[in-house]
Amino acid sequence: MPGWFADLALALELADAADTITLRRFGAVDLSVEAKPDLTPVSDADRAVESMLHDRLAELRPGDGMVGEEYGATGGNAERRWIVDPIDGTRNFVRGAPVWATLLALQDGDEIVLGVVSAPALGRRWWAVRGEGAWTKREGSSIRPCRVSKVAELDDAFVSYSSLHGWEERGRLDGFLSLTRSVARTRGFGDFWSHMLVAEGAVDISCEPEVNLWDLAALQPIVEEAGGRFSDLSGVDRADGGSVVCSNGLLHDDVLALLSSR
Repeated sequence: MPGWFADLALALELADAADTITLRRFGAVDLSVEAKPDLTPVSDADRAVESMLHDRLAELRPGDGMVGEEYGATGGNAERRWIVDPIDGTRNFVRGAPVWATLLALQDGDEIVLGVVSAPALGRRWWAVRGEGAWTKREGSSIRPCRVSKVAELDDAFVSYSSLHGWEERGRLDGFLSLTRSVARTRGFGDFWSHMLVAEGAVDISCEPEVNLWDLAALQPIVEEAGGRFSDLSGVDRADGGSVVCSNGLLHDDVLALLSSR
């Protein structure tokens, strides 16, 4: 059995365990929500999922490190580390909107080699391993491959984004508005979902001006294995650049040029 198969099997098993916790707490009348120092919300479900993932990985992969949104990094200088966001879209989760997901990635050295995105309230899951393609499954249906679109002109393109104020706060609103005026359609699906829609070809471009490593690590291999391109706003293909642009690849350079305009 190849090593990647065992890693993927573990990641999917962990996603199942996370789904059990999050679905049980989604919409719970006793859900506890607090504000973190950066004023973003954190729920008891976020903490329960990350604690569970930490404990399971410590047991099953004691040589691996882990970095998570809520409790930071463990495992020191381990060559391999798991990067997790227990609930991407916590604001949606606490308001009862179903667009949220658990994100799990495995980084080996400098490369993110595996990603899993599990959105149980949507009945959706996406995953990829480097060199093995990207895949998705709807609840009650069969597994199918993810492939980006073949749209080659901005005039025909569909853009998804998370918000407008982030672009304004970073002095990039003019560039973002230039992009929206250059395409056929825009919608604010937001968070992980925008980028997974690019991976499966339903959307051609997605972008966010401010994101963290745990928001992006699981997404990068899925988008790239689906045939797309994944970069920060400067055009570097990385998940730790603090921003993200995803595309079908054919449109990427044009998108970066518009987003950098003032």
